[in-house]
Amino acid sequence: MLKNRKNVRLKRHREQLKQLLELNEVINTVMILKEQLKHIWSYRSRTWANKATDNWCALAKSLNIRVLNNFCKMLNRHRYGILNHCEYPIHTGKLEGVNNKIKVIKRKAYGYHDLRYFTLKIYQAFFN
Repeated sequence: MLKNRKNVRLKRHREQLKQLLELNEVINTVMILKEQLKHIWSYRSRTWANKATDNWCALAKSLNIRVLNNFCKMLNRHRYGILNHCEYPIHTGKLEGVNNKIKVIKRKAYGYHDLRYFTLKIYQAFFN
């Protein structure tokens, strides 16, 4: 159930998912909401993304499920950052790579007594 519907490839898995969703209307509705929420990240206009977020939250709140209401509150708290993704679609992959590289330098640097030297080693790794 955690997979995206398009990634459920085996026929028996698709049938199991269909049976589960038929048995529980709430789970089916939440799965549909999950798919709709993903589309917010594809908008390039802040206005359209904002409207889509409002519509999604209104739909989620209409279900009157406590967990979804809490999620909507969290979504609204982070709305500014989510809408910034429209103008600046930066992903964290590069940042994760930089952090991992610094961790490797830190492991190698065990025993360096000087923070300045450690800083210089980081500069050397990225600006070489």
